[in-house]
Amino acid sequence: MPATRVLVIGGKAGIVRKAAALGLDVVHIQKPSAFDPDVVEHCSQLLLVDYQDVPTVTALVRALHEQRPFARVFTQTEAAQVVAGHLTDALGLPGNGERTTRLLHDKPALRALLNEQGIGPVRTVTRPTAAELRDFVKAAGSAVLKPTMGSGSLGVRRIASVDEVDEAWVWREGFGLDDFMAEEWLTGEELSVETFSRAGAHTVVAVTGKETGQGVVELGHVVPAPLDGADRQAVVATVEALLDAVGLVDGPAHTELVLTAAGPRVIESHSRRGGDRINELVRLVHGVDLEEAAYRLALDGDPLPRRREPAGAAAIRFLVAAPGTVTSVTGAAEAGAMDGVVQVDVQVEPGDTVHELRWSEDRCGHVVVRAADAEAAVRLAAEAAARIVITTEPAADDDGHSATLGTLLDEVDEVLDPFAAAPR
Repeated sequence: MPATRVLVIGGKAGIVRKAAALGLDVVHIQKPSAFDPDVVEHCSQLLLVDYQDVPTVTALVRALHEQRPFARVFTQTEAAQVVAGHLTDALGLPGNGERTTRLLHDKPALRALLNEQGIGPVRTVTRPTAAELRDFVKAAGSAVLKPTMGSGSLGVRRIASVDEVDEAWVWREGFGLDDFMAEEWLTGEELSVETFSRAGAHTVVAVTGKETGQGVVELGHVVPAPLDGADRQAVVATVEALLDAVGLVDGPAHTELVLTAAGPRVIESHSRRGGDRINELVRLVHGVDLEEAAYRLALDGDPLPRRREPAGAAAIRFLVAAPGTVTSVTGAAEAGAMDGVVQVDVQVEPGDTVHELRWSEDRCGHVVVRAADAEAAVRLAAEAAARIVITTEPAADDDGHSATLGTLLDEVDEVLDPFAAAPR
């Protein structure tokens, strides 16, 4: 009997390997710019094509499906979510279709739906004029300015008061943020909820605590988040209502919230597992690999392993440094030798350029730890990260301040809306 054939769009070699390890026949589509030779051994067919070129990839996938049908379309990367939803519908396959994936990718559409259904209402304005933005911030007290699509805090900026509106507006124009929105700044504990759904039934696998240092770029995560029973129940109810509202039926979802004085308020949600190695934290504590579970949807049986009691806590702390040219990196070995440290990954070396913290890609690495509880894990992660010292000196030709949304997207070879230029 031939192996079940699945289409996997994007993702690193390690993620594709998990599908192959389950005995699935993997057809993999990847952008040429992201090709990794290590992926070849994990797939029966590899197609190097820009999967955000919707007409091309749709025609290609239809032809492959006619030759030998796919059971499912999978992606674990944000840039391919709406394309995967579109292809799922085009091929008539089970899974999350285009409506669901578009709602979770289009922030104004998701906010409008949540506000309409009374799921944690949040004041918002889309594509305001400068005067409208000033009036909005004056009424809200503070706000967050962000693109209508995207992830990783790209193009996100806090406006702390009405006095900062003019500066934020000038920044927006210079950054090339033309399709944007503003929402009231939510004050409270930041969380994300990692769920897994099967046929519209949702299971909360973990609740993750977050640290942003009052900024917009995440600096650390901990699983499980230290929540009391009532707060957890309210958070879970909000997330389940959101998933029902967008019609998510299968697979992992990652929903970011703030637990405000008025209750949980959603920031955004995604039809994939959380980034920032949250999946690894969940695996360490709960024994659930959400990436693997997603692929198990193509097989018989329950895709989730048998639930177990949480095994302590796990945390990640990201490394940051002053903008400039890296002159030295010290302390990584010492950090890695500490009890409870699971992983140290320093992603810069002397000669590299560190930019100001504009989005997640500007972080310099991370440490992952395990401990008895969330408080101890957060403390250990901070201590381990502090051992690693990344020294920089000002770079005369640093273009960090002149970078635009377009140039940053070009660096990762992505567009925010793959359907914008595609004929329908």
